[in-house]
Parts: sequence; structure tokens; C-alpha cells
Amino acid sequence: MRLTTKGRFAVTAMVDLAMRGGKAPVTLAAISERQKISLSYLEQLFGKLRRNKIVESVRGPGGGYYLARPGSTISIAEIVIAVDEPLDATKCGGKGNCHGEQQPCITHDLWMGLNESILDYLQAVTLQQLVDDSHNKRTTKLPSISLKKTIKPERVAA
Repeated sequence: MRLTTKGRFAVTAMVDLAMRGGKAPVTLAAISERQKISLSYLEQLFGKLRRNKIVESVRGPGGGYYLARPGSTISIAEIVIAVDEPLDATKCGGKGNCHGEQQPCITHDLWMGLNESILDYLQAVTLQQLVDDSHNKRTTKLPSISLKKTIKPERVAA
């Protein structure tokens, strides 16, 4: 599984928006210049974010985008999913019909567990936490990942 530029750029642009938003809408041109992301790419991403009610827009002179609700209520998972970023490490899309068969492949549960862990982590981190972190306030600590060892390799005597 990988997070493509679509998800990474959407999160980066949203952090920029959250950091500079508030009194006036923020233009995509300004975000594009600061973050070195193509303006046309940002327009596509923000269209999806607007349709998913994560941002709102104002047209005309002085227009731009602003958060539809407080950053503390917007999870990173919500942003990534809104721009159609797949969060799936399986080859079957989680359906369990790996390799075109009726049953899951032998590693299906491993990849499904990874999917759940990544989604849980991204749901636990809010936009506001990233803003606070970027300002070095560290008012809230990003969650750490703790993976429980459920599979213990057996030692083979040599």
C-alpha cells in the first residue's frame, strides 16, 4: 500500500489552509505558491474536498477557500478518503477473492490488519493537531503506533 501524491498533497494543502484561514478565504494560488503544488491539481483536490463538505468556497474578488468546520473535527483519514485515495494494502480491495479465487489468499488477514491500523491512525490525527505540530506548540501529541505482536515466529533448531 502506498499513499500517492493525491492524499499527501491534499493533507499538505489543508494544513496550509488551516494555518492561514480564519478571517478571510485563502486562495488556491497562494497555497500553490507556498507548497509548490500545481494550481490545476489543487483545483481538482479542493473540488472533491468541497463536495465532501470539508471546505467551503467564496467566489469572486477576495474569494478562496476556508474550512467548513473546525480543524479539530476534521481527521486526516477524512481528507485522504475525500480525494479518493485508496487505503488498501490488499490486491483484492478487501473482498477476499484474492487471485480471482473464492477464498482469501494466505496473507489476506495480514494486509487487512494493516489497512485497519493505518485507517485507525489517520482517524486519530486531526487537522488541528498537524497545525499545532507545525507551529511547534505540541499542545497535543500525535498518536504513536503500537503494533501488538500476534504472530510469533517459531524457532527452528539448527
